[in-house]
Amino acid sequence: MSDVRLSLWRRLDARDRDLFVRWVLDEWSSPGSTRLWRTITHIGGLRASVAAVLLPFLSSNTPLRAAALGALSALAASHLVVQLVKRSVMRARPIGAVVSHAHVTVPDCFSFPSGHSCAAMSVAFEYGLAFPPLAAPLVLLASVVGFSRVRLGVHYPGDVLAGQVIAIATVLVQQWLR
Repeated sequence: MSDVRLSLWRRLDARDRDLFVRWVLDEWSSPGSTRLWRTITHIGGLRASVAAVLLPFLSSNTPLRAAALGALSALAASHLVVQLVKRSVMRARPIGAVVSHAHVTVPDCFSFPSGHSCAAMSVAFEYGLAFPPLAAPLVLLASVVGFSRVRLGVHYPGDVLAGQVIAIATVLVQQWLR
């Protein structure tokens, strides 16, 4: 890697760590605040993401069913990309390097990109395209899920942003291919 690219990467990493330190909950945060962020973060978890796809898919409403099928496809494809990138980049989570503990269970040892952020955004963005009046609140909710991953100490902000970009790109590519 050239010196210029290495220098840029180090500056981005330093900025990412600085933002993380500002946004992460500290050990003195109130239990209520921690519970709230945990609840929000679980919206991007496996169970909630799959439920957000399967429950509407089981409905008899054809536009909702079609959107759910698109969301399922986006969720699966974006998750595959996230896992490939995680195992290629292998960026360590902030736990140990920046903070001593996380406020939720850590799913694996790799931080980049955020799978929760990607899952929430892929489902939200697909439904938002299918139902434009819901787009803003859904994308806002998915963004807050991403922020919760930083607040709870399991991801750097750049991890979240990368996960969300993967999600949006996946949905847009699928829309283009339809």
